[in-house]
Amino acid sequence: AELVIQPPDGRTLVNLETNFLTTTTEPTTQSIQLLGRGVDIEATPVRYLWHFGDGASHEGSDPGAEYPDLRITHVYDKAGVTVSPSVDVTYQGRYRVDGGDWVPIPDTLTVAGTPVDLQVLSATPHLVG
Repeated sequence: AELVIQPPDGRTLVNLETNFLTTTTEPTTQSIQLLGRGVDIEATPVRYLWHFGDGASHEGSDPGAEYPDLRITHVYDKAGVTVSPSVDVTYQGRYRVDGGDWVPIPDTLTVAGTPVDLQVLSATPHLVG
């Protein structure tokens, strides 16, 4: 799954809400030939497990959203560290043979996301005159 972190560029601030989202939200379909028959397989994302890289996680059906719509956020409480957040996506599937009716696949499949490095920094205000 593609993980998007806001603020961008691999850096965030300690004690700031960091926004997370994924663009992996739409069904994906693949068509194959199997024993001379056309088989369509469709996988739809249904759940997301967010790993924030500091031991905290969150699971739900929300893929998050772009700023300013903060739906999946996390506040890091230690500065000067690099964490590796990721998102795992669980898919529900279905298939059809030769363009027939769709048949649900009873099991789900969870695909582990690739961790992304994120530096947690502190900011120091300076008065200028």
